[in-house]
Amino acid sequence: MSNLEGKVAIVTGGTRDIGRSCSIKLAEAGAKVVVNYCNNKAAGEETVAAIEKAGGKAILVKGDMTKKADVDNLIAEARKAFGDELHILVNNVGGLVARKKIGEMDEDFFNYVMSLNLNSTFLCTQAVVPHMPPGSAIVNLASLAGQNGGGNGSSAYSTSKGAVSAFTRAMAKELGPQGIRCNALNPGMIATTFHDTFSTDEARRNVEATVPLRRQGHPDDCADAVVYLASDASSYITGANIDINGGMYYS
Repeated sequence: MSNLEGKVAIVTGGTRDIGRSCSIKLAEAGAKVVVNYCNNKAAGEETVAAIEKAGGKAILVKGDMTKKADVDNLIAEARKAFGDELHILVNNVGGLVARKKIGEMDEDFFNYVMSLNLNSTFLCTQAVVPHMPPGSAIVNLASLAGQNGGGNGSSAYSTSKGAVSAFTRAMAKELGPQGIRCNALNPGMIATTFHDTFSTDEARRNVEATVPLRRQGHPDDCADAVVYLASDASSYITGANIDINGGMYYS
């Protein structure tokens, strides 16, 4: 297991699915975890309780990561609880919102999806970096959709996730001289409430039948990779976009 003892980690959208798994796995590796939520406080409390039950340390902080004031408050609460140095940022907040074709979208919808996925990543990165010592790491959640254009009605989502991948590479170049690494994950079909909401059962069974590993992914598949990328075990990896999709797409 990667050793994150003495590290402080922030996980945006850390209350369920991939975010919850990341929060718990980072804590299991020794990090003190700041779990962000926007609306579902009960789910956030469950995440923190699971961490504390296992002997870890965590706090829960409410905030909309598309709003700079909320992002600044998240950073302030993290520093108040665990000290001035912040070592790990997992930009997990995001979503498809709804499946809409080009002709069905208005400008407000497109801008909201872009803000939810891309602006949140920018704002959190900008706010955390001044408090990151050399050896720190940022992990962004991009998506297979950002590589292949996504499914029907997901053009805004796939565009925003493709931008997250590009932002990751740019930040790797910009922050590397400061000793800060920045990588991204490109999850495919992961068994989460995202796909419960936006993917048909037929589509999910098709993935299970056709991908080389013959199954959907589990949130822990992503979280394990996050812990690795956050740790010194990956100290010479930056700017990478790592595919976690069971072999259904090769970048």
